[in-house]
Amino acid sequence: MASAASGRATIASVTITKDEERNIAACLESLKWADEMIVVDAGSADRTVELAKAYTPKVYVRTWAGYGPQKNFAMDQATADWILVVDADERVSPELRDEIMTVLYSSSSAAAYRIPRRNFYYRRWIRGAGQYPDSQLRLVRRGHGRYNDLAVHEHLDVDGPVGDLTGHLDHHTHPTVASHELKIERYSTLAVEERIRSEQADVAWYHLLLNPVWAFVKFYLFRGGFRDGLEGFIVSGFSAAHVLLKYAKLWERSHATENLPPSRFC
Repeated sequence: MASAASGRATIASVTITKDEERNIAACLESLKWADEMIVVDAGSADRTVELAKAYTPKVYVRTWAGYGPQKNFAMDQATADWILVVDADERVSPELRDEIMTVLYSSSSAAAYRIPRRNFYYRRWIRGAGQYPDSQLRLVRRGHGRYNDLAVHEHLDVDGPVGDLTGHLDHHTHPTVASHELKIERYSTLAVEERIRSEQADVAWYHLLLNPVWAFVKFYLFRGGFRDGLEGFIVSGFSAAHVLLKYAKLWERSHATENLPPSRFC
């Protein structure tokens, strides 16, 4: 591992996984320049762990504890000066790698950096529909950041100033419409759980009717989804579908006790 004697700080990559054999090799290939690579797997049923071990000995299998706790555990395994958090379906572009190396050689006072992310849907980079630049807080000095415990869209809380990089993190999020459908099904359920936990579970008829329509208009028209052609239309439609599913599931939860059959006594 590099040290102060080499003239630069050291860096560790952190990736959490679950059944990511389709993505993990390409992800870690884009991180081979890091001093450490750490993978924490949540008990994959495929070859994720086997493939990860071909790149790094620091592969840990740990029962799923949530996105934030899982990432915090992974960061705790790092010994490098800086930590770069990368999801299995993301790739570090060459320009981002070079920019990070510049940071490692610098005397920057920043505790963390935001990174612009390019989101690829159906193998096309979507620039509109609120998908770009999609800044992600991913590069942090070890000991200066921890993830919170939100069920979905966990956030890295940083102790210190935050800077911005310009190199891209490429996110190959949904290669197919079917994979997109599966993700909004999962994420809408996580969003419901978070709303219930934060006591924001109230839902009215107008949430079901108006919020999905507004989501489509917002992403397709106001945030430029129309500029991405048919793919932009589909992405905006899925954003609306996510909102509809979230409120429909909240409605179902709130009415669950009302629909229970009456108790029967012997």
